[in-house]
Amino acid sequence: MFLRLFQRRRVYTRFTRRLQNDMRTRLLRAAGWLALLSGLHVLAMLYFEQLTIGDALWLTVTTLTTVGYGDLSASTAMGRLCTTLLLYIAGITLLAELASDYIDFRIKRKDHMIKGLWRWDMSDHILIINSPKANAALYFERLVGQIRAADGFSEAPVQLLTDAFPNGLPTQLREMGVVHYHGSPSEQQALAATTPAAAKAIIVLAGDEYKRASDSITLDVLLQLSEMCEGHPPYTVAECVQERNRPRLERAGANTTIRPVRAYPEILVRSIVAPGAEKILENLFTHQDDHTLRFDIPLSDATWSTSVCRLMEKGLGTLLAYVDDLGHVQCHPAADHRFDACALIMMVHEDRIPTEYDVREALGATD
Repeated sequence: MFLRLFQRRRVYTRFTRRLQNDMRTRLLRAAGWLALLSGLHVLAMLYFEQLTIGDALWLTVTTLTTVGYGDLSASTAMGRLCTTLLLYIAGITLLAELASDYIDFRIKRKDHMIKGLWRWDMSDHILIINSPKANAALYFERLVGQIRAADGFSEAPVQLLTDAFPNGLPTQLREMGVVHYHGSPSEQQALAATTPAAAKAIIVLAGDEYKRASDSITLDVLLQLSEMCEGHPPYTVAECVQERNRPRLERAGANTTIRPVRAYPEILVRSIVAPGAEKILENLFTHQDDHTLRFDIPLSDATWSTSVCRLMEKGLGTLLAYVDDLGHVQCHPAADHRFDACALIMMVHEDRIPTEYDVREALGATD
């Protein structure tokens, strides 16, 4: 059943693309015939009515558009016959058909844009491939909101390649200037339609953050992107479910690999805005490598820069914030800031976790 539905979707997509191309061809053909008829009428007016080129053009336009000011008209029998055949019978009929086809084309074009069947001509855009299994709309709202808030990306166009919105993007995303192309992330034709080589950055999401099979799809997407971009794709961030698959994804073309952290799409944005920062943020969510600890050590009239340097000189960790006597956490104050604290918050490495006594001694807070 799923295979049949997938095949039907592909057939429908090919049909709509063919319909779009056929409509454009039909409009161009009708416009060409209309221009030919108008040109023949202008020549007839020059020859039979002895009009100037300006008057012949004016008479042709006013007659074809049925305005008919009456200031000029054909007076000879052949001139009237040409006007009747070329404009009244053929031209006006063709113009009405052209107008009807154009309106129909505009309606279909808008419908295709909404449903993700329109091939957008984009460049320097943020291309997001695939979508989360659950709450895709909410996740994209937060992710795009973070992209818009980042310096240098506030005006960057955002395009989604996903099959999660067959009836169109939610209103909130459209109002944020997001467009999408409806298709499978690993479908070559759909990937090509998003012009990945012209993108400013590419984000490849894991379809299911709990299934290892998601990495296989991501790997396939990365290989196709590398081929389409002739081995030099734009800066690419890929989500990786299983830790051991990270090297494989990086060899396939990912500049950065991160774990899927759906609650914090900000990590993805940091990986684009400040490459490398995502590693620090990612470690904060696990107990591996670097993580934060609280040390309940009271300090009085301490200087921030002095405290930071003393801890780093001893190799104990990095001071991130302190907790004041009211219980408020003060993060990264000025270098010359003087403070009283009841606790310190530090980033330490899992292999070098200091004791409370070590911290007290480094800061001169021992009894």
